[in-house]
Amino acid sequence: MTNWSDVPEKCLAPQWAGVISSVFNMLVLMLGGVMIIATLLTLAERKWSAFMQDRVGPNRARFSVIPGLSDRPLAGIPHIIADSLKMLTKEGFVPDEAYGFLFRLAPVLNFAPVFCLFAIVPVGPRIFTGIMAQSVHQLIPGSVDLQVLHPDFGLLYLFALASIAVYGTALAGWASSNKFALLGGVRATSQMISYEVALGLGLVGMMCLTNTLRLEEMTSFQGAYLWQVGDHDFGLPRWGIFLQPIGFILFFTAAFAETKRAPFDLPEGESEVIGYFVEYSGMGFGLFMITEFVEVVVLAAVTTAIFLGGYHLPFLEKTLHDALSDGTNLWGEIIFGSTLATVFWLKVMFLCYVQLAVRWSFPRFRYDQIQRLGWQMLLPAGLINVFVSGALILWDPSLHALAILGFIEIAALMALIPGPSKEVTPAGAHGHGSHGGHGGHDAHGAAAAGHGH
Repeated sequence: MTNWSDVPEKCLAPQWAGVISSVFNMLVLMLGGVMIIATLLTLAERKWSAFMQDRVGPNRARFSVIPGLSDRPLAGIPHIIADSLKMLTKEGFVPDEAYGFLFRLAPVLNFAPVFCLFAIVPVGPRIFTGIMAQSVHQLIPGSVDLQVLHPDFGLLYLFALASIAVYGTALAGWASSNKFALLGGVRATSQMISYEVALGLGLVGMMCLTNTLRLEEMTSFQGAYLWQVGDHDFGLPRWGIFLQPIGFILFFTAAFAETKRAPFDLPEGESEVIGYFVEYSGMGFGLFMITEFVEVVVLAAVTTAIFLGGYHLPFLEKTLHDALSDGTNLWGEIIFGSTLATVFWLKVMFLCYVQLAVRWSFPRFRYDQIQRLGWQMLLPAGLINVFVSGALILWDPSLHALAILGFIEIAALMALIPGPSKEVTPAGAHGHGSHGGHGGHDAHGAAAAGHGH
């Protein structure tokens, strides 16, 4: 067998190996992972809303040309293809008074920055393939990362691209030459700018803890234990949510507001302004709609990487690695990396489910309530959290004091969650007053109609 290390002119240069690895990750992780999950979420949201409203949900589309499937709804999956074909074939109408170039640029400017955010998220551990270099060839790089980009300025990249998306919403509202669209664009811009401050403050604590801006190093930091049971591979993991519960809530809330989904859907308030993309149809509207679901996936992925341990197991990870690979077993390394990547995607799916549940559980905030929440509640809480976290890190570098404070904060937050009501309604007492509690469904029903464009 030829040892390609003896023929360096036939070996792949390291920089080209890195480029090929990044392109492969972009195709598999971003196009194959993010876009597929975002597409499936368009159906999941409709099914979940139907479940919450005691409806059947989408079940009419069929694969009528495929024998045996013509009478099967297949859980509504054919609707994904039907919706995609409708978006692709529907006329992209441009109003006469609109600014044509800017009108067409806005959906792209709204989608592209959000999609590129996922590039810095580590999906799995580094898989070392150098163990096969001597036995097979040198065309495969010594290690493969399940991550597209590794910029040193990690989180600054996230903040910079997230801020660019504001231009897409503002431009869509202004270029439409529609007063209602302009009002929606102004609402979206003010809301997104207001919550960017809280979003950044929610991550400062983790930056101080890990002493880095790179997401892969933040994830690696969480692979250790805060407290370990003797020499056993078991204990309390050093996950960000245990050390920074307030930071987690701040970041998740602020990022959720950035997605402009209910209860933060003032820019798309169908009963008030109809939305900043009211004049869009066809793929223009389709890009705005799929951007919303891509934001859901990216928010879940970034939150998982920073606060939920990323791809790490809570315990027994080292035991699993030792069982699968002794450092010379390539397939063992691949299976181990694939297992942790699966764990990462399961965490992402859980957070996607949480976002769908929030979307269909809470009524829309008023505009003054959104601004008060951002500036008078999240911002002060973020500043206090940064100062307290910094002081405890300096006082106890082992982070045990910060973890104890984190558990106290988690217990306090759990105590604030109201329990189930103990009031029992007598049988036959369903008067007109009981219908008042369904006011929130009216708002959700209007929102559902807006998604049916």
